[in-house]
Amino acid sequence: GDLELNESVAPRRYAYEELEKMTNNFEEELGKGASSTVYKGLILGSQKPVAVKRLEKVAAEGETEFQTEIRVIGRTHHKNLVRLLGYCLDGPKKLLVYEYMSNGSLADVLFTRERQPFWEERMGIARNIARGFLYLHEECDTQIIHCDIKPQNILLDEFMCPKISDFGLAKLLKADQTRTTTGIRGTKGYVAPEWHRKMPITVKADVYSFGIVLLEIICCRRNVDWSLPEEEAILDELASHCFENGELGKLAGDEEIERRQFERMIKVGLWCIQDEPTLRPSMKKVLLMLEGTVDIPTPPNPSSFFSAI
Repeated sequence: GDLELNESVAPRRYAYEELEKMTNNFEEELGKGASSTVYKGLILGSQKPVAVKRLEKVAAEGETEFQTEIRVIGRTHHKNLVRLLGYCLDGPKKLLVYEYMSNGSLADVLFTRERQPFWEERMGIARNIARGFLYLHEECDTQIIHCDIKPQNILLDEFMCPKISDFGLAKLLKADQTRTTTGIRGTKGYVAPEWHRKMPITVKADVYSFGIVLLEIICCRRNVDWSLPEEEAILDELASHCFENGELGKLAGDEEIERRQFERMIKVGLWCIQDEPTLRPSMKKVLLMLEGTVDIPTPPNPSSFFSAI
């Protein structure tokens, strides 16, 4: 089921010394981001593997704000979210302990492995990611806007079931941290256009980022790849162009995919990345479209709304 009742629900507080022991003095680094480093650890006694995330740039200076946010994250339980098991708050040292995901990130799986998942497997991954975001946006006690959705933040367990990580951290990290694009200036990356327009950020900003990730899942390539010819380098622009010109075969490559299914999925992605937030579907609607239970109208060109003004 979605809940594991045998484990205590609230994240437990660890002393820094415990985490030093669990990680063998932070020996094995699993990954590094702009605002944190993740290490592999083992729970003392049971030897259950965990991921220990050391936060480098925390905005919530006060312990109370930090603990409030930890409680919000700790109360979320869904099979498509990485579970927060514990935390450490030792003066300036702030660390989080998560369940360990043995298959790494979606970025590893899509872009670096020898064998990429088959179409059906990828569509299952996309639907499960959507279920996790639907829970964050509409079903948990406190609505959580992720603000930093990218394939590096979607992890896969031993059964290749995707789980969203780093949700709830947007409020903990300094504002400029959540607003970083993918580090390539001038490309849209995963960041919704309203971030740059000083517009209010809503759940629709997450829908935009999900749309970019969905296109990456569909096409098994990064959204921005400068090793390709310039007109193909930015996937969302290429997808929009191919869709409008009836050239979706260019996107599918050599993979045997049923054409109507492929077109449906591209349409979902293009609806999600509309420049105008109100045109983007809710996560609930996105999931229905991915599950094939509703019709998908033809999306407008994602940027036509603003170019028409």
